Parts: sequence; structure tokens; C-alpha cells
Amino acid sequence: MTSLRSLTFALVLAAAPAGMALLAPVEAQAQRAREASAEAFIQTQAQRAIGILADRNLSRPQKAAQFRTFIDQAADVPRITTFVLGKYARTASPAQRAQFAQVFRAYATSVYERRLGEYGGERVQVTGSAIRRPGDVVVATLISGGRLSRPETVRWRVVRSGSSWRVVDVEVRGVYLAVTQQADFTSTLDNAGGDLNVLINQLRRQTAARR
Repeated sequence: MTSLRSLTFALVLAAAPAGMALLAPVEAQAQRAREASAEAFIQTQAQRAIGILADRNLSRPQKAAQFRTFIDQAADVPRITTFVLGKYARTASPAQRAQFAQVFRAYATSVYERRLGEYGGERVQVTGSAIRRPGDVVVATLISGGRLSRPETVRWRVVRSGSSWRVVDVEVRGVYLAVTQQADFTSTLDNAGGDLNVLINQLRRQTAARR
């Protein structure tokens, strides 16, 4: 993954396709109400993710396979795929989008695995949630114990998908991963004259380098 640098979120969100403003930072519009079902979803899924990556009884390939299954079940990968393309989601051909979706899924899984894999043996405690609009919630968790010398806050952006919730972004140490990816990907495509193949090949190389 390209370096996780400090970003002004308002600038990257200006490039988001219609309907994807739901990924804006929670501080912008958060209300005081809490969403119990979203909190319960994250309590289960966050502990599940960290548990998979901390399981010493699993080989690296087994962890990777289980974490891919976790991503498919817990995250809204199609929604994230559209978001990270920013303005280029509107101009990509169906064939290009299908190819990008396949490559991005592998890339995104490796990114989340690496970031969440920095924890191991910790406890996850939901500390609250902020409803931005119905079906659009940020859940705050406190991760403690394990390798950590002090607790850390991780925020999970979730949207309602049918009768359940799906993760669409994660904030780790102050950085929203999908928002950062959108900024980086849009910059790459701007420099490449909008050639999506350039980004696809870049993501393939970065994913391979993590294996």
C-alpha cells in the first residue's frame, strides 16, 4: 500500500462519485444517537478479524484464506471498489471495472490483513457509535492488551446491507484506509491520463510484494 500520509479528507471526498459521501469522516455530521445493532456487529467482527490473525495454530496460508473469507462476509467490497476509484468510477468501462474489482479485492485484503495484523491477542471493546444517517454508522472500538502497551481506538464505518451491516472503511491510528486509497488511486490515475491499466498493474505489484 502506498504510504499512509496525512490527508485533508474534505478534498478527497469532493472527488467521490454520487452517493458515496457516506464515507466522509464521522466528525463532520455525527449525531449523538447510538446504533446498538451496528455496535453488536462490530463487536463480533472486529474480535473475529483480530482472532484470525493472532491464531498461532494457523499457518500463514490458512490465515490468509480465513481472512479473505472474513473480508467477503464482513465488508461491502463492491461499494468500497466504487468509492476508491473516485471520479474514474464513472468513466471506466464494464470490462475495466471487472478487472479492477478482481485486483482490488486481493489488494484490499492484503492491506487490511497487514494493518489489523499489527494487533495480536488483544481484546476488543465497543465504546460507542455515531449515526450519520439511517443505515450509516461509525462504531468506535478500544483495542487493549496483547502486544499493546496502551489501548488504541479503531473506528469502523458500517452501512446497512439488507438485514445486516457491512464494513466500508476502517480508521487505524487516525487514518481512514478507503479514503486514503481513493486519494492515492485518483492521483495515480490523474498522472496516468486516466489509464486504469496503470493502476491495476501497480496494485498487482504491491499485492505480490506482500506475499
